[in-house]
Amino acid sequence: MDDDEAITRALAGDLSAYEALVARYSALAHRTAALLGAGDEAEDVVQEAFVKAYRHLTGFRRDSPFRPWLLRIVANETHNLTRSRGRRSELVARLGAEAETAPETAAADDPAGAAVATDRRARLLRAVRALPERERQAVVCRYFLQLTEAETAQVLDLPLGTVKSRTHRGLARLREEVGDELA
Repeated sequence: MDDDEAITRALAGDLSAYEALVARYSALAHRTAALLGAGDEAEDVVQEAFVKAYRHLTGFRRDSPFRPWLLRIVANETHNLTRSRGRRSELVARLGAEAETAPETAAADDPAGAAVATDRRARLLRAVRALPERERQAVVCRYFLQLTEAETAQVLDLPLGTVKSRTHRGLARLREEVGDELA
């Protein structure tokens, strides 16, 4: 069942159709919340986002894709969380922890190469965490979540040109901080 059919059936009262959407987008929503700063509270953010999405499903524009619409709700919920706790968000705490503790498939063949790759990844994640929030959000959406510029604009509720400029500035700062390792 594709998204459009699931939405149609969910609007008609079929909860199993909405459950299919939740199952399809749950991992992406969790990753989005964690990368945008929800940290340990990503589960709560995602749950609230899916509840809000369901409540507002009648307002969903059927000519638009569901994924960016849902991720915008996740981004808004994450923003509300980080604003309410009154401290700077941890952008990639979970991603960093997973990346630093994940078993490297190359480790068995090249332990030195795996160690260098882990160090580079850790340096990049620290540099991303240090970006100003606006630039960090754009970079995370574009490169960690692999959204298009248009989807990023929709998720962050920004004009396309703003997404492009924030992404460009963020990448420039990362190049200054991390150097040629991004290439």
